[in-house]
Amino acid sequence: MTGIEKVVEFLDKAKTFYFLTTDGDQPRGRPFGFKIVYEGKLYFGCGTFKNVFKQLVANPRVEVLAVSGMDFMRYDGKAVVVKDEGLLAAVRAANANLMGMYDKNGWEMGLFYLEGGHAEIHGMMELKEEFDV
Repeated sequence: MTGIEKVVEFLDKAKTFYFLTTDGDQPRGRPFGFKIVYEGKLYFGCGTFKNVFKQLVANPRVEVLAVSGMDFMRYDGKAVVVKDEGLLAAVRAANANLMGMYDKNGWEMGLFYLEGGHAEIHGMMELKEEFDV
C-alpha cells in the first residue's frame, strides 16, 4: 500500500479531519471532509473566499489531523494550489451537490495537494507507523 493509500484509508475511517494553518503567528484549525484522489494524488479543496485558503496561500506549510477511534494521524506538507479543468470535472462528478452550491453562489473551489508530505499514525501511547507521502 502506498503512502497516499494509507492516508486516504485513515481519512476515510475518520470521516472528518482537521486542517491546520497559521494566521500570522496564530495557529488555526478547522474541520474538513472534502478530499478526492485524482491521477494518483490526494487533493483537498475549499472556497477561495475562505480564510483557510488565504492562510495556506500565505504560508503553504500545513498539517492535517485526523482521529479514528483511539488512533490519530498527522499528515503535513506544503500546499500546492492547482487549477486543472480535468480535476475540477472530477470534483463536480463526485460532489455534485457541493459544486451546485458553489455555482449558485458564484464561489470558486480552490484545489490543492500536499507536496513533500510526511505522515504519522499514532495510538494514544505509541507511534504505530511513520512514512513519507
